[in-house]
Amino acid sequence: MVNDTQQVWFITGISRGFGKELARTLLDQGQVVIGTTRDGQSDLPADGRSHVLPLDVTDTAQVKETVAKAHALHGRLDVVVNNAGYGLLGAVEDADTAATRHMFEVNFFGALAVMQAALPLMRARRSGHIVNITSIAGLAPGVGSGLYAASKFALEGVSLSLAQEVAPLGIGITLVEPGAFRTDFLTDHSLRLTGAPITDYAATAGAAVARLQALNGRQPGDPVLAARAIVAAVRSPNPPLHLVLGTDAWNRVQARQEAFTTNLADWRSVALSTDFPA
Repeated sequence: MVNDTQQVWFITGISRGFGKELARTLLDQGQVVIGTTRDGQSDLPADGRSHVLPLDVTDTAQVKETVAKAHALHGRLDVVVNNAGYGLLGAVEDADTAATRHMFEVNFFGALAVMQAALPLMRARRSGHIVNITSIAGLAPGVGSGLYAASKFALEGVSLSLAQEVAPLGIGITLVEPGAFRTDFLTDHSLRLTGAPITDYAATAGAAVARLQALNGRQPGDPVLAARAIVAAVRSPNPPLHLVLGTDAWNRVQARQEAFTTNLADWRSVALSTDFPA
């Protein structure tokens, strides 16, 4: 039985990265974790507070069935975390359409299916919290990550709208926007490249991808500290809508905001000149 001090967390993609560290952190804090992996296997301890279910988030029918099974284990889901996802890097022009669509199936439509399966259960209790792991690319994209950024922008957009829809129902939403953390995101486990590189983009997208690949194993962010920050944010009296993690991410958001503010001011007169006369 879950006691009054425990929360039941459902987390997709706990085999590695943020999902794994988040599950470990929660278990260390005495919480209940129901995680998913594609094959239903995990090296997390198996006991009454730890469960692992198989799930392919691109299979909508399986998503509904798995969320229902997770809910039945303890009679509730307090926090749902959409963590499963992967990256696709390279120039926008040479992106393979099939590869791009598959990434969207995982990063966006998979997360959407999980939310749509969990929301009726949360609405019934007038309680719950959804955490969507996006990326700094979903707020301030750089060259070489346009398609990946697009999938995260989509998740940001639906989450911002959803937050307004469910707030009166006692349900919270938090978007986690991490920078570069020392997970396996920059390895073949979590990263794909677009088609054959185009020479004209060698100094932009090509160079950016090379820098990211060289950064693997030297990322400034500590995933253990990120997991603790996510848990603390969700369990705080006033959880944030946006949780930007990492100095690099914070700096990029600041620069993006300043550039946007300048752009807005420079074109204010034009923006205000396009309405019908009062």
